[in-house]
Amino acid sequence: MTRRVLFVCLGNICRSPTAEGVVRAIAAREFPALEIEVDSAGTADYHVGEPPDRRTVAAAQRRGYELSGLRAREVQPGDFSSFDLVLAMDRANLAELDDRRPRSATARVGLFLEYAPEMGVVEVPDPYYGGAEVFERVLDLCEAAARGMLASLAALGQDQSNPVPDPVPVEPPTDDTGGTTPPEDTGGEPTGRRRK
Repeated sequence: MTRRVLFVCLGNICRSPTAEGVVRAIAAREFPALEIEVDSAGTADYHVGEPPDRRTVAAAQRRGYELSGLRAREVQPGDFSSFDLVLAMDRANLAELDDRRPRSATARVGLFLEYAPEMGVVEVPDPYYGGAEVFERVLDLCEAAARGMLASLAALGQDQSNPVPDPVPVEPPTDDTGGTTPPEDTGGEPTGRRRK
């Protein structure tokens, strides 16, 4: 059974195409028996038809991921039925997806980083206005979540009674004294912020 996964950020030129490219490459290399199709989209139409941000492409290429052939698109109502998983990069885009989700939707909608609880964060930061280190951080987070998600999907095998995996809940990291610290606020870009 082929699993279909859609990754979603705001403009579909930084985070979600990174997730798409990383998952596609890691699936082929580390989970070759897993049947999976991946795509990405944005909740906004700012960059429809455009390739990923050049800084995103360059950072990905340094790690062996090819994103230059991808083109931005906006999330469509049909995505909520044609994909098994629709995974947002941050809470703002998750809220936007929840608002748009049709009543007939069959996809499980959640946060991509639910599959990487060991990272101690729940949002992939938007690197658009940041430096090279933020693009590297996005790749680190996407690689961790990709492996967690793919392992969950692989564990399901061909069991069609449960077509999408339930991620491990994100636990807050513990500090040096044994107490808990709140999850890092990664400053995900609000959906109303328009890029020029």
